Amino acid sequence: MANVGEEIAGQYLRVECGCDFVQYNVYTKEAQGEIDVLAVNFHERKVYLCEVAVHLTTGLLYVTSGKTDTFERFVKKFNRNIDYAEKAFADFTRHYMLWSPIVRSSRPGVKYDQSKVVGEIVQTIRQQRNVEIELMINEEFAAAMGKLRAHAAKATEELKSPLMRLMQIEAYLAKHVAGRKKRQDSN
Repeated sequence: MANVGEEIAGQYLRVECGCDFVQYNVYTKEAQGEIDVLAVNFHERKVYLCEVAVHLTTGLLYVTSGKTDTFERFVKKFNRNIDYAEKAFADFTRHYMLWSPIVRSSRPGVKYDQSKVVGEIVQTIRQQRNVEIELMINEEFAAAMGKLRAHAAKATEELKSPLMRLMQIEAYLAKHVAGRKKRQDSN
């Protein structure tokens, strides 16, 4: 089952990138791991493989046995995703994304800076694999949510995604309540 962060990424890929297939928490024998979001646009022959981390209070931070291992964890995940996609989607354009709403930047001299670590992940994958990781973090994550809200506010059909349906209800309810208030104020 997808978590809300994965649902945001998947719905964005469906709405904004034209993907007609979105699968969450894809387990693969070859990769021996999980791909958080796998989305395919068959018409344009594009595949999107996404890692999603939604840690609201700590930001993008993973700790195992008392040691911060965010860098190692994501380099390993992206290498697995790349290996899988090169075999399974060899004739597709492949896109790799990291989604996280809160990635903190620290003051100079601080031991652990999440933004710096993300940059190191991107640089390492670029050097090792000649692959770019698209970052959907902080402002980009917020912009993606804004696009989903705008889409939901315009849609008249019942949206099937619970996330999109919630955004749709919020938009229509806000219009309805504002209209009622305006009518009440004019009486």
